[in-house]
Amino acid sequence: MSRVCAVSGKGPLSGNKRSHSMRASRRKWNVNPQKVRVVVDGKPQTIRVSARTLKTLKKQNAI
Repeated sequence: MSRVCAVSGKGPLSGNKRSHSMRASRRKWNVNPQKVRVVVDGKPQTIRVSARTLKTLKKQNAI
């Protein structure tokens, strides 16, 4: 299962992890997908939405 938001299309980001001595090693920031039941074209569907997008949709009363 991929870690991609079904609404916004956001996926994992990558960058460097820094130790105390500032040595760099690669790391990844994953999105936080949540399963949500949404009505799409009159039918309820379960989609995976990132937590940030879910918060925005709830604020706009879309869910």
